[in-house]
Amino acid sequence: MVIILIPINIDKNKISLDENEDIKQISLKELNLKENDLEEFLRKNIDLLFEEEDILIIGQQVKNKENGRSDLIAIDGEGNLVLIEIKRDKEDIIHRKEPFEFQAIRYAANLAQ
Repeated sequence: MVIILIPINIDKNKISLDENEDIKQISLKELNLKENDLEEFLRKNIDLLFEEEDILIIGQQVKNKENGRSDLIAIDGEGNLVLIEIKRDKEDIIHRKEPFEFQAIRYAANLAQ
């Protein structure tokens, strides 16, 4: 698992980049934000995750054949699909019916069809 820390500022449930802020550990749940708030922030600022690589978001909340929804789907500079699955906090990952990794594999397999 890769953890990326990005300093952000939250004002009236709006998220923005704050380069002068010290990083503090806090969950979205504690901030009263939902997963889709983070999803929208990442969609608009995808270059924060992929600084060295060209990436283009081509889908958001894309429904698959199993009625699952991929948070964000992107395509990289080489034409590869990139799935970005967002979880609100560690508890969201722990209390899933299936391991998080299996969800990603199912979604990728579904898109491959």
